[in-house]
Amino acid sequence: MAKPTKQQRASWLWWFPPADWLAEYRPSWLLGDIVAGITLAAYAIPVSLAYAGLAGLPPQVGIYGYLLGGLGYAVLGSSRQLAIGPTSAISLMIAGTVGEMAGGDVQRYAQIASLAAFTVAALSLLAWLLRLSVLVKLISDSILVGFKAGAGLTIALTQLPSLFGVKGGGHNFFERAFLLAGQLSQTQYLVLVVGVIAIGLIVLGEHFLPGKPVALGVVILAIIAATLLGLPALGVPITGEIPAGLPTLSGPALRLRDVEGIVPLAAGCLLLAYIEGVSAGRTFAAKHGYALDPRQDLLGIGAANLAAAMGHGYPVAGGLSQSAVNDKAGARTALALVFASVTLGLCLLFLTGFLENLPKAVLAAVVLTAVYGLVDFPALLYMLRVSRLDFLAAAIALVGVLLLGILQGILLAALASILLLLARVSRPHVAFLGRVPGTNSYSDVDRHPENEPLSGVIAFRPEASLIYVNADIVLDAVLVRLREAGQPVHLVACDLSAAPYIDLAGARTLHGLHNELAARGITLRIVGAHGSARDLLRAEGLEEKVGVLERTRTMDSLLRPDIAARCD
Repeated sequence: MAKPTKQQRASWLWWFPPADWLAEYRPSWLLGDIVAGITLAAYAIPVSLAYAGLAGLPPQVGIYGYLLGGLGYAVLGSSRQLAIGPTSAISLMIAGTVGEMAGGDVQRYAQIASLAAFTVAALSLLAWLLRLSVLVKLISDSILVGFKAGAGLTIALTQLPSLFGVKGGGHNFFERAFLLAGQLSQTQYLVLVVGVIAIGLIVLGEHFLPGKPVALGVVILAIIAATLLGLPALGVPITGEIPAGLPTLSGPALRLRDVEGIVPLAAGCLLLAYIEGVSAGRTFAAKHGYALDPRQDLLGIGAANLAAAMGHGYPVAGGLSQSAVNDKAGARTALALVFASVTLGLCLLFLTGFLENLPKAVLAAVVLTAVYGLVDFPALLYMLRVSRLDFLAAAIALVGVLLLGILQGILLAALASILLLLARVSRPHVAFLGRVPGTNSYSDVDRHPENEPLSGVIAFRPEASLIYVNADIVLDAVLVRLREAGQPVHLVACDLSAAPYIDLAGARTLHGLHNELAARGITLRIVGAHGSARDLLRAEGLEEKVGVLERTRTMDSLLRPDIAARCD
């Protein structure tokens, strides 16, 4: 019996990505998926323990996120290499937000964190239904660089107290730094030595053994050393007892109306999860030659968070670092996530007792070495050198995270994206044109002073859509050029070839320009307007004032009298 075609599968299982890759699955891929799953689990154990601590939750909760979140994403996610689990940024967001909501109640804290994951799942479904995947484009790459840098610095500072063996504290980056500086005299040097050795081993291991679960090896060595040397008795803080067994599945213990602020928290988690997940997923999809469906990934992230929440976990996301581990280990499909979950389940059943003597300073070392790559100072310096506006966007995101925290920082970054986009559109470059010597082409005379000037003519080209936020800027630029003209002007030519869209305000600005010029005895002509722009200008009555709006009319034909006469 013939296999169904991709088109036939799409007609009845278009929302179920495994229908595609299972139909194409080759036996030779199985070993790679198994090895990748085991490797990913080895990577996940130390990272999930560390991130759960960063989130202020019991260590096993981090493992639950990897175990259940990976299974959820494998069912509905469109990436075949993306690995799902707790991330540093979301963990810090939970820590910085849920504590105030819980009011010091440890049980309520865990319930709110779990409710946040349920809410992320619900918002993901809503965003999928409303086709809101396009909103991810509101966060520019520049803002993402600044946000990651701010998150990396903030996360690093939250781990330094564990590294130095001091209490720490504070609500934002600068308050934490001030308190830490005042506590350095209380440093427990044995704790610091343990943490520094762990950092050194991880850094060296990643350099000489790239792609290997180095952090897991360091964790195992640290547990053995702590047990043999009696480090807990010497005052080195350890993880402590981790409950054995698989997570029990249940619904939320709280309702949305029971927790004020849960929706903004979940929305921030979803935004972070979606941006990072889709960015990483696209990288691996391009590498392996298949298409990533950004809208489908809303369902994938929703399923992952629903599964994690059912196991009393907190919001999870796809991350580039764990996905790179998965890919390098040979993952060909999302089946690798299933094997990772099976491996983690076995560890929860049989190996939790071994993890009790893990020093917390080693977990701090795992986090510090995992997040240092978030702070990309070369990218910030590059933006400062080549694009001040992009640098400003990144700086706003960075400072917002440092001052306000992860949740408020990402919301500020989203707002900054919109405002900077409007700022760019509201101040378009208006190119005034001259003839390129020896040709029939025209370009910006300010950039190319060697261009031939146009006698008695001002030709301009607005290099953006002509809309309500910038129409007056364009009009003022033309009138200023007209006042500064050193010779009588009889014609103003507007080239709209670089304006893909015109709204009513833009069309009425051209009306105003025509009236202003007509009062001075100057003719206005328009060339290069796109089809939709021509339709609007005709509907607004511009054609009767400025002459025919034909797609064949060019600047050269307008300025050559023999052709212009035939066009009019």
